[in-house]
Amino acid sequence: MPLDLPDTSTPARSPTYSADERYRVTRRVTLTGATSNVILAIVQFIFGLIGHSQSLIADAIHSLSDLVTDIFAVIGAKQASRAADEEHPYGHERMETAATVILSLVMVVAGGIIIIDAARRLFDPDRLLHPAPVVLVVAFLSVVVKEGMYRYTLHAARKLRSRLLQTNAWHHRSDALSSVVVIVGVGGTLAGLDYLDAIAAIGVAVMIARVGIQQSWDAMQELVDHGLNPEQIKTIRQKILEVPGVQELHLLRTRRMGGNALVDVHILVQPRLSVSEAHQISETVRSRLIGEIDEVTDVTIHIDPEDDLVAKPSIGLRSREDVVAALHEHWKELPEASEIQEITLHYLDGRIYVEIDLPLAVTTSLEHARELREAFANLGKKEHDIAEIRVAFV
Repeated sequence: MPLDLPDTSTPARSPTYSADERYRVTRRVTLTGATSNVILAIVQFIFGLIGHSQSLIADAIHSLSDLVTDIFAVIGAKQASRAADEEHPYGHERMETAATVILSLVMVVAGGIIIIDAARRLFDPDRLLHPAPVVLVVAFLSVVVKEGMYRYTLHAARKLRSRLLQTNAWHHRSDALSSVVVIVGVGGTLAGLDYLDAIAAIGVAVMIARVGIQQSWDAMQELVDHGLNPEQIKTIRQKILEVPGVQELHLLRTRRMGGNALVDVHILVQPRLSVSEAHQISETVRSRLIGEIDEVTDVTIHIDPEDDLVAKPSIGLRSREDVVAALHEHWKELPEASEIQEITLHYLDGRIYVEIDLPLAVTTSLEHARELREAFANLGKKEHDIAEIRVAFV
């Protein structure tokens, strides 16, 4: 049985599971584990008494203690499955993360208790019992059951990208390791090496605690909005820049929410695009990220007509109503001003750029059109914050 640490990276998967589906799978897997824990604890306790094995009785108590963690797992998954509401607009998926922290800390405490107990027995040989060989059979059965539950739970954890189930899976593995301790300890005792039980117990307890520390650390990183890893961010950046119409991007931020990832980004588009075209580009970016990166479930996009990290800010410029009113005041001497069909404003680099649509019928010749352009531009640019005025005849 491999003793390597769990892969805490979130594997990719094709299907997307709803919060209710995630809860149903988590509940089924956890209740299956809880049932196996109860049955196994009863068997371990009975044969621990019959076989005079203190370690097997302790392992039975350990199995029963897993019911507490199973309850936490079900409660955490249930809370995480609740839909977004007014107080939790992003949903409740981090309830699962909080439950993961609790489960991980339980693993750390369990490892510490095993270490303390093993150390006491190591320095007090009189406390060591001499179990019967039948204990080895029960301990081996415990390893098989717990390893089976580990693999079953870990498969569901990878399918759902659930850190909660992943932590619970490794709790099953820690229980299997504790049963290995029983096998080693009992076998060593039967072979005359009474101290082997305590040494093996300390070694396995250190591994259990290490897994718990690593899992709780990963969960805590999510709770403090730790971003995705650099390789994932590089992939997200590349896919955004591949969308036609996106000139550049900045302020790309990511964070985890349960098994999902959220993305915030500013994208730079051509400054004189229509609102609808810019929105279309942003929707293309959003759908591509959600459709092509399994973890990403929500994307917030801010459209920039210029790089606001280097451009002069336009936040202090006048509103559309004030600008249009001022322009009409300057243009009142032009009869054609009453024929304006549309005025478009562009707020760029701390200045205002104006575009005017006039009906083609107001012009009598190319020379007249040129004169109108100059008249509108010269009068309008009396406003100091207006950089340019363009007139189009449509």
